[in-house]
Amino acid sequence: MYSHKPFIHTFRVGGKDYIYDVNRNVILKGQNELIKLLVGDQTSLDNVENNYIVDLLAKMKNDGFFSSNKIKEILHPADELIEYYLNSKIQKITLQLTQNCNLNCSYCAYSGGYYNRTHTKSRMDFEIAKRSIDFLLEHSGDNKEINIGFYGGEPLLEKELMRKCIKYAKQNSYGKKLSFTITTNGTLLNESIIQLFEENDVYLVISLDGPKEVQDRNRKFACTSDSTFEIVMSNVNLIKQKYPDYYKNICFNAVLDQENEFCCVDNFFKDFDLVKEAVVLASEINPNLKKDLVKNDQTFINNYRYEIFKLFLSKLGRLDQSYVSKLVRTYFISLEKTYAQLKVTEKLPEKAHHGGPCIPGSQRLFVDTQGTLFPCERVSETSEIMKIGNVFDGFNYDNIREILNIGKLSEDKCKNCWAFRFCGSCAAMADSVNGLSKYEKISKCNGTMKFAEDRLKDICMLKQMKYEFNRFIGGQNERKTVDISL
Repeated sequence: MYSHKPFIHTFRVGGKDYIYDVNRNVILKGQNELIKLLVGDQTSLDNVENNYIVDLLAKMKNDGFFSSNKIKEILHPADELIEYYLNSKIQKITLQLTQNCNLNCSYCAYSGGYYNRTHTKSRMDFEIAKRSIDFLLEHSGDNKEINIGFYGGEPLLEKELMRKCIKYAKQNSYGKKLSFTITTNGTLLNESIIQLFEENDVYLVISLDGPKEVQDRNRKFACTSDSTFEIVMSNVNLIKQKYPDYYKNICFNAVLDQENEFCCVDNFFKDFDLVKEAVVLASEINPNLKKDLVKNDQTFINNYRYEIFKLFLSKLGRLDQSYVSKLVRTYFISLEKTYAQLKVTEKLPEKAHHGGPCIPGSQRLFVDTQGTLFPCERVSETSEIMKIGNVFDGFNYDNIREILNIGKLSEDKCKNCWAFRFCGSCAAMADSVNGLSKYEKISKCNGTMKFAEDRLKDICMLKQMKYEFNRFIGGQNERKTVDISL
């Protein structure tokens, strides 16, 4: 019997067995006999007649494979560098110009359908906006490029404030390459705003869920029964006709509601004249702290998976990319990122933290209307732990470290999880109405592990089909898959 149970995960795809060695961080091709030895099936061990497998196992173990070593302490590797990152390397600040909106979208975080947020009349004044921009400039000394985002509610309700912010930032961002981003529902766009965006190279993201019947179902005006779809499309057409060069840079963000037909939404973004050439980002309804369960529709899921299959065919050169849904193309980015994580190591370190948490505030620091700082715009603004400071007094490093080391909530479970490196759980997924919750965090674990395994299976299947992943993803050399098949 193998004396110490190896820290591995086994799976099967395309008729072949694979072993993920957690310590070495590699995927190994295996055979059923070897896998049974590793997982400790005594009956199969007694019946093994192939000495080569036994010898191979001993050799692999001697070379550092199939170790039972596990992490001793959950601690994020950036824990000691937090002050440096937040004092010198903030990349982006997102200004919540207002908490008000002219729409009342059914699944919006501020719609009243969540326990933690609602629309209010709170707005950011220019003094807070200026201090926020100064805060970014003061804390980005090591970055040559910085970005300012405008967010709401609906940020175009405060278009004059936005104009002032753009002017102030450009006047004071000496030596920096400055860019701007705005996410808007698109209903308040007009020619003067579009001209402002074009002149200042503002990256425009318009929320649009699909054709009229889909868009109008969830994205509704707060005070009228007018069609949001017709108004948004009229404004997009204005951009296309009068600002054709700027039109080419528009991006649409679609929220996928499984109560709609996937094919209907997909065909719209593929064929509708005003959007068919544009980039489309797709996201699902956020289930965290939602009062009602997000519904899952099997037909919708099946259609989505079929589009993933077509995406793989296109990567293998067997289907033209024009036939692949825009709504799934970003999935391949997640596969490439997972592949890039398969960097061969000797063993797990004594101190480490599962994947998921970024350094709070370093990548997309969020400032609410009152100047309070949050890690990003996706976290709960009513959660005390998520308040990581303010633009006048600076950072609250106690809260930041607790958010960064969210794995400590479920330390024992995390130490024993094979998907440790591929976990996507951050503090936002562990937040409850009353603060960080071990229960909330652990409740996401099964889904996280399944998603990780699915990505590894997809990678192995594509490798079986001779697909070559980018050899320098993220600036790192190609990862090796060790072949121990007989």
